Parts: sequence; structure tokens; C-alpha cells
Amino acid sequence: EVQLVESGGGLVQPGGSLRLSCAASGFTFGNYYMNWVRQAPGKGLEWVSGINAGGDTTTYTPSVKGRFTIARDNAKNTLYLVLNTLKTEAPAMYYCSVGDTRGQVTQVTVSS
Repeated sequence: EVQLVESGGGLVQPGGSLRLSCAASGFTFGNYYMNWVRQAPGKGLEWVSGINAGGDTTTYTPSVKGRFTIARDNAKNTLYLVLNTLKTEAPAMYYCSVGDTRGQVTQVTVSS
């Protein structure tokens, strides 16, 4: 059974940083493209970033490019998303995903 467990969310001030983690199990993590997606209250899912199986190719939605960094540690079966220069915006639920499977949520709130 595929399991994805996110952590690292929380409340941060504008301009601050967070590092989200996603612990994966139940599949061969190092063989799969991984994604981070998010959802703000009342809105649909938004793809945020993706990384290939080897970790050497990354992509980002334009609104976060240059501020967020996706990475993975295949030895630890863990996916990361570093969020820098966070902007004041509605809270968002962040999920990691593989294929059509999303994990549990970790919430990010940016507020002064």
C-alpha cells in the first residue's frame, strides 16, 4: 500500500521559510516522479513542483519559481519542498503525490 506522510507545515511570518517533508513507503520511491500540490480553501488543487526519479530535473509553477526548491533523498525515501520568501496569502494545504495518490496534508499559513 502506497503511503505518503507529509510534515513540516506551520505558521510562518511573511518572508520566512519552511521545509516540508514527505516520507514515502509501499512502493519503490526511487523509481517514480514525485510532485507537490497545494489547495487553498475553496479552491481546486494546484500543482506546485515536480522532480524526476533521479532528482536531477525539477519543475515549478511560475508563481513559486525562484522561491521554492524541491528535492529528494532516495536513500531515505523522502521528498522535500523548501519554501522561501513566503508571501502573505490564504492558508494552503500541501500534499506530496505520486501518480494519482496524494498523501496526508500539511498546512502552511503565512501571517504576521
